[in-house]
Amino acid sequence: MTLSRTGSAFRALRHHNFRLFVTGQFISLSGTWMQSVALGWLVLTMTDSAFAVGLVGATGTLPVLLFTLQGGALASRSNRLRMVTLLQSLMLVEAVVLTALTWSGHVTLGWVVALALTHGLLSAYEIPARQTLLLDLVGREDLMNAVALNSSTFNLSRVIGPALGGMILAVTGPAVCFGINAVSYLGVLVSLFRIRLDPALVVPTRARPSMREAFQFVLNPGWPRTLVILSASYTIFAMSFLTILPVYARDALGLGAAGYGWLTAAFGVGAAGGALLLAGFGPTRARGDVALRAGVVIGVALLLLAITPVAPLAFLLLVAGGASLSTNAITTNTLLQTEAPDQLRGHVIGLYAFIVVGLAPFGALQVGLVSEVAGVRVATALGGSVCLAMTLWMAFQIRRTLGGTIDRRRPAQPEESYSWEERRQ
Repeated sequence: MTLSRTGSAFRALRHHNFRLFVTGQFISLSGTWMQSVALGWLVLTMTDSAFAVGLVGATGTLPVLLFTLQGGALASRSNRLRMVTLLQSLMLVEAVVLTALTWSGHVTLGWVVALALTHGLLSAYEIPARQTLLLDLVGREDLMNAVALNSSTFNLSRVIGPALGGMILAVTGPAVCFGINAVSYLGVLVSLFRIRLDPALVVPTRARPSMREAFQFVLNPGWPRTLVILSASYTIFAMSFLTILPVYARDALGLGAAGYGWLTAAFGVGAAGGALLLAGFGPTRARGDVALRAGVVIGVALLLLAITPVAPLAFLLLVAGGASLSTNAITTNTLLQTEAPDQLRGHVIGLYAFIVVGLAPFGALQVGLVSEVAGVRVATALGGSVCLAMTLWMAFQIRRTLGGTIDRRRPAQPEESYSWEERRQ
């Protein structure tokens, strides 16, 4: 059946299970972003320290660095639906505890750090399980579209959540934001309980490969290695900017809690727009080249954010930065998932999460420390300079190695037909 361009952009939604999944994810993630906005502001008001804000961001992602590889391996050989449901239930408990502590006035920096570590540990196992669950929901044919739409849902929640969170935070304080996040987990749990997997779409694991094979696949010379290295750079020097966004809003632009929420939402507007654009047009483009161009925009946007004196221009730059980071993340994620053999998919996504999320503590610590010592604008300029330099260098390297673009429009083949060693030829 021939699909129109619009139909093609949303074809993964023809699967009932995927519709349930993205609906629940949107509700839950909107609450998560509300909590993220409130938590950053809470730590800043408690400590008046940019380093403390970065420290909390680092501790929340440190467990991902330590345990995501194990989580990816577990996802490869487990019932992923049950695994995601269990982990989301435990995240609900963590959100309830944070709400109770804040509402009762007993919250401290120590409690915030401990709960951030708990959430990070759960995320280390939940992220690869949730990412690889997409294949069980839609099958191989619609996987690429499902990845883009799932990212669109994530980034749309990044628009709604911070905007509402900033307003609620300014009026009622952080405890209400934390409480709404706890309630939002019920949305995703109801959706997960209603999913009934189609055995014809669930791809069984035929082997239990080692992480060494996953590393070999990802570090194979060519686009996978190029995009993974760039993803690590953007995690440490670009995404870390969101950690100090409350400091940037207050110290660089003179904004309050509501203004900080709108700046966070601006990033989400761009990210959601970039994801939706890729959902409709991504399969017709060379995804590696798209990711490189997005990387250039990321670096330039951060450099301009470092010098802009007014909030409206910062808003527009965050839209551009969000779109670029989203575009890079989706193209990299899709390329790795569609190219990886089925028995390696969980391992590869676990490794990708290890790089993208697990390295975030280093980014949060460096940006918090530089902001504390030299100021938030210097930290932003440093991030932009590194991102731009790394993108240009890796673009030069990939063209020298491969002589130009690689056409990624061919359909993914079953792993029985060619191995990762054959893919490198």
